Amino acid sequence: MHLIIEGRVQGVCFRDSTRRQALALGVSGWVKNRFDGTVEIIAEGPDKKVKELILWCRRGPSYARVQRIHEKSEEWVGEFNSFDIVF
Repeated sequence: MHLIIEGRVQGVCFRDSTRRQALALGVSGWVKNRFDGTVEIIAEGPDKKVKELILWCRRGPSYARVQRIHEKSEEWVGEFNSFDIVF
């Protein structure tokens, strides 16, 4: 799944919190801040676990204010073996 998260999502520990949530769910991929103020996520894993991560992203950490999530479904190819913060 490819996600773009809009709202107050930078400077509120969104990336680190997403990483911890993904690892707890067994989801792999990455998360990064984008220059336009959004957060981008690539997540792969069992559908149920990825959906749980998306639900978590709808609210994010306590200081975040998620306004919108753009979702693009992509085929799971097993490309990742961890979940990382990329810069």
